[in-house]
Amino acid sequence: MANVIEVKNLEKKYGKFTAVDGVSFEVKKGEIFGLLGENGAGKTTTLEMIEGLRKATAGVIKVLGVDVSAGAKDAIKERIGVQLQSSAYYSFLSLEEILELFGSFYKKSMNSYDLLEMVDLKEKAKSMVGKLSGGQKQRFSIVASLVNDPEIVFLDEPTTGLDPVARRHLWEIIAKIKSQGKTIILTTHYMEEAEVLCDRIAIMDKGKILKMDQTHKLILGIKNPFKITFFAPSATEIEIKKIAVLGEIKNLAGKSNHFEMRLANQADVNKAIHLIQKLNPESLTVGRASLEDLFIELTGKKIGE
Repeated sequence: MANVIEVKNLEKKYGKFTAVDGVSFEVKKGEIFGLLGENGAGKTTTLEMIEGLRKATAGVIKVLGVDVSAGAKDAIKERIGVQLQSSAYYSFLSLEEILELFGSFYKKSMNSYDLLEMVDLKEKAKSMVGKLSGGQKQRFSIVASLVNDPEIVFLDEPTTGLDPVARRHLWEIIAKIKSQGKTIILTTHYMEEAEVLCDRIAIMDKGKILKMDQTHKLILGIKNPFKITFFAPSATEIEIKKIAVLGEIKNLAGKSNHFEMRLANQADVNKAIHLIQKLNPESLTVGRASLEDLFIELTGKKIGE
């Protein structure tokens, strides 16, 4: 697939502070590419420089073949859609009127009712933004970025502050946008969101990209990619030590005799399960590591710390 975004050695400095430090990546046509990291990692600043909203200190940015870093950002405005972290809309206009207003700014625009129907807001066409719930506002914010039928859609933390049901609803909408052949680049600090939505992910911390690849490949690169959790109330310290030689084991925070074990390979997993079953555990779950496990391994901290 062709690259629609190319970023090389991108930097953004504010005095002595470096917000983005030598970032390089590419985004392929038709994929969902995610920038994953905690607040302050440099994700939004990176996105805003690519969108042409913020000037880079150094580096090269090409969007749809146009060198945005050279000041040619006007050439891509008709071809991209941008949903910012926080958006403000006219309080005296209905959703339909806002979309029609936005559409008038472009040479090409989509039908407002079709857009609202896409995010299950058609019945709210005559409503004001202030009358919408949090999830409805986020859905409208995304659809407002699609009014010019863009080739690339930028979504900056689109599900922040939403409850789990509203968040999953928005995931379905983002997947629907991708199915239309559009390329999506999004930022998030939700591990599960990145794992579910993104074809490829760049993990950012302190302005740098620490790792970048397809999600499953990133997880496979973890030191101990296998995970076993079990609850064994009658387990003795000696029994747990025998199991611990196969990998890393610890008590889950705040719980007694509820263990999480991390292992390096399938052979050790099989041996550990055999030993754990002798303890007559009340629960036993076998799985793989997650993006959160990788983030902790790379940074030494949980996201949000």
